[in-house]
Parts: sequence; C-alpha cells; structure tokens
Amino acid sequence: MPRDNLNELTAFLAVAREESFTRAAAKLGVSQSALSHTVRTLEERLGVRLLTRTTRSVSPTEAGERLQRTVGPRLDEIETELTALSALREKPAGTIRITAGEHAADAILWPAISRLLPDYPDIRIEIIVDYGLTDIVAERYDAGVRLGEQVARDMIAVRIGPDMRMAVVGSPAYFATRPKPRVPQGLTDHNCINLRLPTYGGLYAWEFEKAGRELKVRVEGQLVFNTAALRMNAVLAGLGLAYMPDDQVTAYLADGRLVRVLADWCAPFPGYHLYYPSRRQATPAFSLLVDALRYRD
Repeated sequence: MPRDNLNELTAFLAVAREESFTRAAAKLGVSQSALSHTVRTLEERLGVRLLTRTTRSVSPTEAGERLQRTVGPRLDEIETELTALSALREKPAGTIRITAGEHAADAILWPAISRLLPDYPDIRIEIIVDYGLTDIVAERYDAGVRLGEQVARDMIAVRIGPDMRMAVVGSPAYFATRPKPRVPQGLTDHNCINLRLPTYGGLYAWEFEKAGRELKVRVEGQLVFNTAALRMNAVLAGLGLAYMPDDQVTAYLADGRLVRVLADWCAPFPGYHLYYPSRRQATPAFSLLVDALRYRD
C-alpha cells in the first residue's frame, strides 16, 4: 500500500471516530485545513463521499461506516504491532558476537557475562577465541577485545580491564637443577615453553622492559602451544619456563607451586579494551554489555 493511501485512511478514521475535524486534527498533530484536504483527496480517489459535514457535526456516510468497520480494526492491528516492535527495540535482546584471545575471554569477558545473562534471558552472546588481529567488520563481529596498544585508531575503544603485567615462572622442581636467570638474555640457556601466535608470524618473542629499555627475547624449548591452559600444565609439571599474565599465576606463586623470575623486567602495560566500529548503531543489548564490561578504577 502506498504511504499516501495509509495516511489518508488514518486521517479518515481519526475524523470518523472523533466526529470532529477539530479534535481529530489535534490528535494527529496537523492543521484542520490539512486534515480536511487529506480526507477530501481520499473521497475523490474512491469516488464516494465518506463523511457528512454540517456546521455542527461530522458523521460517516454509509460508505464511510463500511470503510471504518473493515479498515479500522486492521489499522489498529498494524499500530499494535508497530508499538510492540518499538518496545522490542528498547528491550535488551539479540545475539552479540565477540572475538577475543583466550586470556581476555576467561579473565574479563566471562566474569562479566556470567553476571549479566541471568537477568536478561533474551540476550545471546557468542565468543570466538582467536589470537589473530581479526577484521571484525569483514568477519561480521559486533566487537573484539585487544590490548590497548593494538586497537586501531578508527575504532571506538572502551577499557575493560586494568593494566597488565607478564610473569616468567617455573616450578621449584625445574629450578632445582637450573640457576634462575637474572637478565632476559639468560633465558636462552633455559628450556622455555613457547607460544605460537598468528599475529606474530610464528613463535611469540617474550617482551621485557626496564628503566625505559625494551627488549625482546626469542626463546627455545621442547614445547610449543597456542593455548594458555597447556602452557600452564607444562610449567606446573616442571617441563620449562613459561611467560604468562601474572593474574593467571598469582595463586600458584602464593602456594609455592611456581617461582617467579625477572619480575623487575616485567613492566605494566595497557590492559584489554573492547573495540567496535564508530559507525555501529548500538542496540540496547550491546550498550548493556559495554556498560557491564567497562573498567572502573
């Protein structure tokens, strides 16, 4: 149905129900003259008079009553559905797809969504663990998670975690037969558990900083993994040194199952940020998730 036809029918029904151009015009927010012109256009197009006009009243003709009976309920149904859709738009619902690394998904995303979802059963969240610098627009993700220094400038970035530090750790059993390294270069004499990341084109070089001096060390060892869980298992088993986010090893350091070295070379760096395109139209569900993830000191 052309939009003009719908507007004409809406105008006619308002006058027929109110039995007054004055009241109908006020209800629709238009002038009386514009409303009268719209109804007259409908009558001319249909070729029948729909309203009987006198100086004191307005009432439907027989044709007008028929049109009111048949079309009125249908337009009311349309209006009801449109109202329901508007309410749905304001209700947090829908699927949100996020790409993130394993540590970010486990340490940042999971605690937030586990608190959020029970109160919002119509929200669905899909988290894809990926160490690559994924193009979230091309891959149709709603958002991604990266370290602050890795977020592209054309993206909106929301800080969702504190500054981070890395930790070089090994088990007491491992250090029982090997000296502890005192400088990062000393790692070349150790059996190190390597991490393979697609973003670095191969094995990840362990990064260090002290007194403004930055250093990257390419370590060697018997094991290479691309997941944090397997690296943790290996270091706890005494099979080498691991380079881990310090929050993942805090409990093991406290109970003595792991020993930390080179702590003075592991400087803080910007933590995780949620990023998404600046042109993205935020849904209520997405806005709710962003607020739940936002880091507050």
